Amino acid sequence: MNDALLQATALNKTYRSGPEAIVVLKSVDLILQPGEMTAIVGASGSGKTTLLQILGTLDMPDSGQLFFRGQELTHKSEPELAGHRNRHIGFIFQFHHLLPEFTALENVMMPGLINGRPRSTMLPKARQLLEQVGLGERLEHRSGELSGGEQQRVALARALVMDPALLLADEPTGNLDSASGNRVFELLKELSANLGLAVIMVTHNMALAQAMDRCLTLADGVLH
Repeated sequence: MNDALLQATALNKTYRSGPEAIVVLKSVDLILQPGEMTAIVGASGSGKTTLLQILGTLDMPDSGQLFFRGQELTHKSEPELAGHRNRHIGFIFQFHHLLPEFTALENVMMPGLINGRPRSTMLPKARQLLEQVGLGERLEHRSGELSGGEQQRVALARALVMDPALLLADEPTGNLDSASGNRVFELLKELSANLGLAVIMVTHNMALAQAMDRCLTLADGVLH
């Protein structure tokens, strides 16, 4: 299976709405190396988010195979897949999904606490990540006290707190002004370079997409 971090082979996905079949993915192949940054672009409704969810095992293809470090995933049970996501994948979305009743520090610690790791272990890691994304002075602020760009940086720190090998980002800058969006993107590039983190980012921002290692286009179910 070579040294690929992630390999998708002949992924197919069709949704049904009554008698109508909507083909979303047609024999999609993708190989991602450790530390590689890949953008996926395409028209709204082209299936980019569906593809990202399948790569992150949040959804399953109708057919095809998905390998992570050579291990086949598509026949694993949901508890096994949940464990895989928790250990190996970070997710960041257009909407940050922070828990409003908790501080930035508590939000970043949450994946580890849910995983059963002690607070004493997660606290310094969360603090370090928030300092890395420029929020060392905002640790005790709740999400409502943070700007949109700051909230997205908290979400980025949260996505990285379990030391994933792969970060899946769905329009992470789409809800931000250009300056905040560029800041989040530059952080992604910096963290990818420093941590060897592989990134797949779905985006409509062509300038950001073309600044990544590869830019792929999903059109009519086919990844080009």
